[in-house]
Amino acid sequence: MDLIFAEASPPGRGGVSVIRLSGAGARAMLERFAGRVPEPRKAVLRLIRDGDEQLDQALVIWFEAGSSFTGEEVAELQLHGAPVVVRRVSAALQAAGCRQAEAGEFTRRAYVNGRMDLAAVEGLGDLLEAETEAQRKLALQNASGGLSRKVETWRQMLIRAGALIEVSVDFADEDVPDDVPNEVFHILHQLRSEFSGEIDGFHAAERLRKGFEVAVIGPPNAGKSSLINRIAQREVALVSDISGTTRDIIELRIDLKGLAVTLLDTAGLRESNDQIEAMGVDRARNRALTADLRLHLSSTGQVDDSLWSDGDIAVTTKADLAAQNTGMAISSVTGAGINQLLDELYERLSLRVSGAGLVSRQRQLSAIRDARDTLQQVDDLPPEILAELIRQTAVSLDRLLGRIGAEEYLDVIFSSFCIGK
Repeated sequence: MDLIFAEASPPGRGGVSVIRLSGAGARAMLERFAGRVPEPRKAVLRLIRDGDEQLDQALVIWFEAGSSFTGEEVAELQLHGAPVVVRRVSAALQAAGCRQAEAGEFTRRAYVNGRMDLAAVEGLGDLLEAETEAQRKLALQNASGGLSRKVETWRQMLIRAGALIEVSVDFADEDVPDDVPNEVFHILHQLRSEFSGEIDGFHAAERLRKGFEVAVIGPPNAGKSSLINRIAQREVALVSDISGTTRDIIELRIDLKGLAVTLLDTAGLRESNDQIEAMGVDRARNRALTADLRLHLSSTGQVDDSLWSDGDIAVTTKADLAAQNTGMAISSVTGAGINQLLDELYERLSLRVSGAGLVSRQRQLSAIRDARDTLQQVDDLPPEILAELIRQTAVSLDRLLGRIGAEEYLDVIFSSFCIGK
C-alpha cells in the first residue's frame, strides 16, 4: 500500500497539530525529516527539517508494524498548532512521495490488516459522530469490541455443537453418552434466544445511535415556535401573531440528559386555501406520523386525535395568561413548566431505549436475523442437516463481523469517517 499521511487533529489553529503517517517506509520518512528514530512508542523532541530548512520542533513517535492502529509502520509528528506549519510539513511530505490519505483510510487499513473487524469499525465511526453521553457509551462498547466478543462467544457455542454432532455421526457405534444430541439442541435453542434478544433490542439501540425525533404539533398560534425558541435559548424559529407563519419544518437538535433528540417545529394544523400553507400542513402531518413521539400543543389542552399515539404528551400553552391550569401546562414567556415537560419527555423516551442491545445498524440486524431464522426449526432433524444449519449460522455471524461479504459496505462506511482517522 502507498505511504499515506494526514492531519489527525482537527484543522485550524490550536496548541498542537498531529500528522500521522502509515505504510511501508514510514520509518524511513521519519528518519529523513526528524533524524534518528526513537524507540517504539516513546515520544522524543526532534527538529523537523526538510533538507537544510528547519520546519518546526515537534514530538515524534514511532510504532513498528504489528503494534500500531493500522497494523503498518506508523509515525506521528506532534507539531505546533499553526495552520501554516501543518501546510508546510504536509507539502514537504508530499514532495517526498507521501500521499494524502482519503477519508477513513487509516481505519480501513486497520480493518484490512485484521486489527479491527467491521462491527468495531462501525462502532468507531459512531464514536467519532457521537453527540450525547448515551451515544458515546453505545459506540464505545462496539468500538472496543463489545459486539465482536459476543459474536465470538456465539461462534464458540456453534463450534461446540458442531463437534458434538461430528462425534455422534463418526462414532455412532462407540460408547458415546446418550445426552450428546440433547446438549446440541440446548445450545441451538440458547443461541436462537440470544439472537432474538438482540433483534428485539435493535430499535432501541438504533434510536440511541441516531437519536429520536419529536414533532411539536398543534393549531396555528399554539406556541410551537415559541417553545422551540425557549428550549434553544435563541431565535431558531420565526414567531409572530399572524397565523400560518411557520410553513416548513424547522429542526432543533438537543442533548436531553444524554439522549439525542431532534425537535420538529411544524406548520399549524388547519384547513387552508393558501397553497403554500397547505403544503406545509401536509408536511407537518406526514413528519408527525413518522416521529417517535409528538407534543400536542394548544391553549386549551386539546389534541389532534388523528395524530395521537400512545406515549404522546398533551401540552397546554400560554399558562401565564390562564387563570387556572391543569395537566402539563407551560409558558414560553416565563419558562414555567418547560423543565417539567422536558423531564417528562426524557422519561418517556428513556423507557424506549431501556432494552437496547449492541446491534444498532441495519447491516448487523440483517446478519443476525439470518442467523436466527436458520435455527428456527432444529428439533428432530438428522445430524447431517443440523451440521449444515450450524455452518450457515456461522456464515451469517462472519458476515456480521465483515469476515465475508463486506465489500459492498466498505466504501459507504469509510466515506463517513474524517480524514486522518
